[in-house]
Amino acid sequence: MIRESYLVAAKSAVSLLGDPAVAAAWHKPSALTEFSVGGLAAHLANQLVRVEDVLAADRNGGELIPVLQHFVRSPWVQAGLDHESNVSVRQGGEKVASEGPETLTARVTGLLGRLTRDVPAQEPGRVVFLPWAGWSLDLDDFLLTRMMEIVVHSDDLAASVGIPTPELPARVIEPVVDLLAKLAVYRHGPTAVIRALSRTERAPATISAF
Repeated sequence: MIRESYLVAAKSAVSLLGDPAVAAAWHKPSALTEFSVGGLAAHLANQLVRVEDVLAADRNGGELIPVLQHFVRSPWVQAGLDHESNVSVRQGGEKVASEGPETLTARVTGLLGRLTRDVPAQEPGRVVFLPWAGWSLDLDDFLLTRMMEIVVHSDDLAASVGIPTPELPARVIEPVVDLLAKLAVYRHGPTAVIRALSRTERAPATISAF
């Protein structure tokens, strides 16, 4: 289920990256601070690149952890813009973006074809090692993290270039909302999340998962 849903999200991301509005605004600032539109587009594309990378990587290494712990342990989740993890993400995106929108679109189009073949072929219970993190995740959990990134950054990119946010089916949106809600509860506590969803008069200023 998650594998199929991830591929639906990935296909949507590739379509968005190929939108002429993205290429036209490539060098302009994006909706995210200190990210150009091109840099943000490259970061969105990276949610496909990372999947191919982990499928090809050594399967052994690092502790196998649940998906929520993946975010708890990741320094970028609650770090500021100047934290080295976030600076590295922006620099990496801008470096890839320097090759231009046509190159990026061609790259992710080919990548989507390979992932459409390779992701469903992985055995049930496949574990993947994340070398940049130092731990392992169940493949389906890892794909959920990439799906969340695609959903969130597709909205960022669409907002940056003035086009509608891509509409994705419930099988993509519902697992992402569930993950974000769990992260929000972890970060802010259940009472804050319940109030934000049900009581505007007592709602906290934010229940952002990140």
